[in-house]
This record gives sequence, C-alpha cells and structure tokens, in this order.
Amino acid sequence: MNITIIGSGNVGSALAAGLQAKHTLTFGVRDPQSVKSEKAASLVKHASFKTIKEASTQADVIIITTPPEAVLQLIPDLGDVSNKILVDATNSVRTRPEPYPTAYHALKEKTGSSKVVKCFNSTGFENMLNPVYPNFGGVDMFCAGSDTDSKRIAKQLSKDIGFAECWDFGGDDKVELLEKFALSWINLAIMQGHGRNIAFKVIRR
Repeated sequence: MNITIIGSGNVGSALAAGLQAKHTLTFGVRDPQSVKSEKAASLVKHASFKTIKEASTQADVIIITTPPEAVLQLIPDLGDVSNKILVDATNSVRTRPEPYPTAYHALKEKTGSSKVVKCFNSTGFENMLNPVYPNFGGVDMFCAGSDTDSKRIAKQLSKDIGFAECWDFGGDDKVELLEKFALSWINLAIMQGHGRNIAFKVIRR
C-alpha cells in the first residue's frame, strides 16, 4: 500500500520504521527540509518527504501523528480523502481540536469521510519501534471506529509492524474510551514512574 504519514516526529517515525519493509511510505510535512524530517530519514531509509497536499494525493492510507489541535489546520491540505483510509493516531490529552472532543471526530465531520479509524494511540513510540518483548512476543494494539474496512486495514498494519494482535474496541462511541485507555499507559509509564518500556497484552484463559 501507499501510506502517507502526516508528521515526522517520534510516533510518525516509529510507525514508518515498522512499516517500511512492506509498504511504500511518504511523509507529509509542512517543511520537507525540517530537522524532524532529518530524524525520520535516519530511521526510514526509503521514505520520501513531501508537502501534506502532495503526499496525501498519492496515498491509499493516511496516518495522522500530529498534535490533535493541528488537525483542523491540516484538513484543507488533505484534499479529497473520500476514498482514502484515515488513521487517527493522536490523543487529546492536554489539547484538543476545539470544539471536537478528539481529532477522530474532527476528521469525520470536516472531511466528510466515513473511512476513519482510531489506532496507534495507546502506547509509546518505543513500543511502535519494537513491539516484541522477550518471553512474551509481540504486545497488543487497539483500534476503534465504525468503518469495518478501515479497522481491517489498521489491524493489518499493526501486525505488519510486529504487534501480536490489534483488538477492536468498538465503534465511534468507543473512540474516547480508547483515548482514556491510552491515558492508562501514560499514567503507569510516566506518572507512576514505571518507565516507557511497558505495554499491554490481552490474554485468554
């Protein structure tokens, strides 16, 4: 698939590093010559860097990794995305795209697309760079949204990166719950001081 990642910071770079073996990657950024782009280029050997408009035009899947409040400004640059899958990897923890509760809700309303899915928001970028833990194998990812095909693609991309499973949290009504689930990881890893190399894995009896 042709995948465009909007944003080239820690999360965008980590996702691209995990996807580069199986997909064609393009970063959509405000300034293709920025320092962050140089950092992403060091992790992703064959990705190209283009403006958001240029990168979005050629994409099958667009993964949003910017701060959530930036989504409203970048949506006009995406152009017509009615036939593209939009993956919201943001978390409205400190800020949000007012008046929307999450970037997911802003993307659905402002783009008019039904192909939006929340994914890659529930853990730190370290676990996206390396989701495999010794003695446990791949840890788990989670997704939410009402479009079945978008969730199918999110699950495929999760496994391409190395996550063992991508669990379906439910429809649009579970997107905010998934963001709160991300806060649970943030609480344990950062606020409670357990460190960023921890992850969630669902087990069955």
